[in-house]
Amino acid sequence: MAKGDRVEAVVDTGQGTQTFVIEATRAGRRLEVTTTRGVVEVSEVTRTGTPVRTGRFMSSRLIALVEHPFHEGRDAKVEVSTRRRITRTDEGS
Repeated sequence: MAKGDRVEAVVDTGQGTQTFVIEATRAGRRLEVTTTRGVVEVSEVTRTGTPVRTGRFMSSRLIALVEHPFHEGRDAKVEVSTRRRITRTDEGS
């Protein structure tokens, strides 16, 4: 993801829904979405990987997470990567 990309997170507040928008606002910045231990984190990071802005959402309250990539023409491709934390389980217990 690059400048112009944005992510919308729709969250259940208990009394309705609320939408949060995080956008890569400057050239060279990108958005990273990670999920760990029931928390979804959307971060705007610089070229060097320094987070500028971060939004954290409880996955149990998250209704939708919509990524809107910025396209620079018809032939622009979207790069999608998924990171998962692998945990060891003891099957003998």
